[in-house]
Amino acid sequence: MTIPRLRACAAAALIPAIVFAQTPAEPVAPPTAPPTAPAPSPSPDAIPRSQSPAKPDAPAKSDATAPDASAAPDAGPLAGLSWLAGCWQGSVNQREFREQWLPLRGGILVGAGQSVLRGRMQDYQFLRLEPRSDVIYFSQFSADLKEVSFKLSDTVTDDRDTIYTFTNTGDAFPTRLIYRRGTGGWLYETIEGTLNGVERKVIYPLRRVDCESGEFIRQ
Repeated sequence: MTIPRLRACAAAALIPAIVFAQTPAEPVAPPTAPPTAPAPSPSPDAIPRSQSPAKPDAPAKSDATAPDASAAPDAGPLAGLSWLAGCWQGSVNQREFREQWLPLRGGILVGAGQSVLRGRMQDYQFLRLEPRSDVIYFSQFSADLKEVSFKLSDTVTDDRDTIYTFTNTGDAFPTRLIYRRGTGGWLYETIEGTLNGVERKVIYPLRRVDCESGEFIRQ
């Protein structure tokens, strides 16, 4: 979610076939031929190269340097936030908002967001979660390319929910950006702080959805 949109929302509160094998008729034995002396076996050297018995293929050698498809997923400081990967969608006061995060790769989570009001796009933003000097930063920038950064300042557990609080690194609204991972595929994003001398707090409820169909995914 972008700061302009945050401000606007803050103010507006898949028949197997059975095949029967037929028994072939008993063949008639051919007339017995007079015995003949067996032909001498040719020496190995007399066998043409093209008729030499084929040698069994040697077993394939495993390439120890080939990448392992079953390798462990990316780990690191952001492993605890890898659950964000996927699509999230919600709405408040006829304003629809959506976030899509790529899987954790290279130690960084990258995403994008968009807000729509009555069928018209209001704003979009690019999102990034990355570790810096052992501290996790949440950065975002919109069409104006102005980046706003938040620093992960607290992670707590409330019953079965996990709450991640990010604090603005600058002197601007919102002061805090909170991601609360709920049960049943819910994600609650909260922005709060002082705006024009008044303490503001807006909660955005999102559900995990199928990225193509938009249908809710229950977890």
